[in-house]
Amino acid sequence: MQIDVLLDVKTTLGEGPVWDVEQQRLYFIDSMDGRVFRCTADGTELRAWDVPGKIGSMALRKDGKGAIVSLDKGFWLLDFATGDCELLHDPEPDMDTTRINDGKCDRAGRFFAGSMDTMEEGPKGALYRVDPDLSVTRVEDGIICSNGPCFSPDDKTFYFTDTWTGEVWAYDYDIASGAISNRRTFVKVDTSNGGAADGATVDAEGCYWMALVYDGRLCRFAPDGTLEREIQMPVKKVTSVQFGGPDLDVLYVTSMAKPPLPRFPGDGVQRGSLFKITGLGIKGVPEPRFGG
Repeated sequence: MQIDVLLDVKTTLGEGPVWDVEQQRLYFIDSMDGRVFRCTADGTELRAWDVPGKIGSMALRKDGKGAIVSLDKGFWLLDFATGDCELLHDPEPDMDTTRINDGKCDRAGRFFAGSMDTMEEGPKGALYRVDPDLSVTRVEDGIICSNGPCFSPDDKTFYFTDTWTGEVWAYDYDIASGAISNRRTFVKVDTSNGGAADGATVDAEGCYWMALVYDGRLCRFAPDGTLEREIQMPVKKVTSVQFGGPDLDVLYVTSMAKPPLPRFPGDGVQRGSLFKITGLGIKGVPEPRFGG
């Protein structure tokens, strides 16, 4: 196994890596600076798009021309050709202290993303589902900080975490309807070193990978919740993970250069970098596209 800095971009809050298997490109975001980045597997051909607000996550659209993005004020459609953003729906128009955060698509083209309390203190957030017909449905309430949504390879389990509960949850998932049910604790997160559950992905073996932000660790959990391995990263504020590369065997890891609140710790010189991990001997699964 080898850990390298792919891009030293110093993202204020790097998040949400997405590998495009069709174009062989990696997308990732800077949440606080409101920017979407794209590069090749080796970090070349870097370009960026500005969006009109803080961005929590993105998913590529099926037409290949753009993405659905979750911004501080709702769900928007980003056109890569023009750089324009069109508001789709703001599910929390009267809430000034929340913003939409992490999100992922299922293999039926639905986009799941949840909101968070910007001070990360109170359960003001919720989890939403955006269907291919562009309708928006609230599916969970009482969330402090939505993070880590992803789906098992067999489409039967949905994973999700409220960062500050110290737990990752698993739900039964109905791919036909998009319904979640039977929430239970999948794993209890080790927060003894100040870390918390952040972005996540699921590999081809059905194992759940999680970035433990503020603790500098990546954790891989087997489908039964057993901790299978840990990887210590060069920086503490790792934020999200995604498999990519031509063979889907490179693990890309985002990080933040500056913590969003003063109570969170600083970091080393490589803070804010985009990392790649090779030699794991593990492959990911293609990231689904939004069907709308």
